[in-house]
Amino acid sequence: MRIAILDLGTNTINLLIVEQDGQESYQILHESKYPAKLGKGGINDRKILPEAMDRGILALKTHQKTMEPYHVEKVVCIATAAIRSASNGQEFVQKAKDECGLDINVIDGQKEAQLIFDGVKQVVPIGDERVMILDIGGGSNEFIIANKNGVLWKHSFDLGMARLLDRFQPSDPISEQEVMEVEKYIKKELALLYEAFEKYPCETLIGSSGSFDTIAGMIAAIHHPHLDMKKILTYHVPLNFVEELHQKFLKSTHAEREKMERMDLHRVEMIVLASIFINFIVHEFNIKTFWQCAFALKEGTIYQILRNKL
Repeated sequence: MRIAILDLGTNTINLLIVEQDGQESYQILHESKYPAKLGKGGINDRKILPEAMDRGILALKTHQKTMEPYHVEKVVCIATAAIRSASNGQEFVQKAKDECGLDINVIDGQKEAQLIFDGVKQVVPIGDERVMILDIGGGSNEFIIANKNGVLWKHSFDLGMARLLDRFQPSDPISEQEVMEVEKYIKKELALLYEAFEKYPCETLIGSSGSFDTIAGMIAAIHHPHLDMKKILTYHVPLNFVEELHQKFLKSTHAEREKMERMDLHRVEMIVLASIFINFIVHEFNIKTFWQCAFALKEGTIYQILRNKL
């Protein structure tokens, strides 16, 4: 059976097409993304603006065209922070039904965190030692503390990069004062994570998808230039390399970031805030080891479908 997953994120609408090749195994046939930016301009007002709604519908139609030659038998649409937190989120869900014939499943933050874990654990060998998984989105950030026995703690924070960008509107390049203000805000909002960390301390951070893919790709371009990042699903990122790139981001302008090697152009605007967030977590929680993981929510969705959990 061929299955398509549409992951409707706050910045990006992702498409994953797979073919089930065993009872609980699958092969990836296609992956693509469309920068719909559903949260742009309205996320902190809990609204999807009309132009964002139009971009979202165009993204869905574009992905549907991509699906055609694959003769997909099942399409599952998962919507996260932008749609679940918007007062007019259901209007978008109805519009997608009317114009695209798609049924969108809007999930809560706890479900989102579980799906992310189910994606990550397929490619990262999580053992007895606890790890902290972080997925940085546009609308929300999911933290999962887990070991090989499963999830010990998870939470979704409304601290996505579209929210931070809208709230702080940093100068170009960002100033030291602005960095301090962003960090102060993050610290205040992460009270529940501090509590969880006291109970479940860990030294390994696994960053899933999104901004982590971009940062890992940029670091690999400098330090492992012959490595084809499309062929690997996890990448060990030395923390001194992360710090080097972070300092480069802080000094850079929007125009300079556009020219950086392996920069995802859709992330130019938000990558500085994402880097501040990552840097804050690494230092504040004394992280010693850092991995990037290419699998996240959409792969976790496939995992649950094949096990009849979704």
